[in-house]
Amino acid sequence: MNVSQMIEWTAVILILIGSIVSVISAFGMIRLPDVYTRSHAATKSSTLSVLTCLLGTFIYFWVHDGYVSVRLILGITFVFVTAPVAGHLICRAAYRSRVPLAEGSGEDELKSKLFSDEK
Repeated sequence: MNVSQMIEWTAVILILIGSIVSVISAFGMIRLPDVYTRSHAATKSSTLSVLTCLLGTFIYFWVHDGYVSVRLILGITFVFVTAPVAGHLICRAAYRSRVPLAEGSGEDELKSKLFSDEK
């Protein structure tokens, strides 16, 4: 096995890891109790899974075809920047819309500062 084949196998393993993390993320979105924890599952693990899949694809095409894909680089950058910001904004909008926390959540210290008119 030469170096090119080893790097191709590394790319395949990255894509496989990304697929497994994506399935775990889907289970997290099904099993978690409220919008805040589901958002965490959607943004953190889905971002990781998409990034590893795109990185594996980038490495494969780079080694196998000698092709550096600017689209894959832009896709990696775009997902890395936008997914966490979107998750934060979804949680912020849900909190300001007064979506309740799950029953087992800790104390809500932001409520007294943000909604001072309520007791």
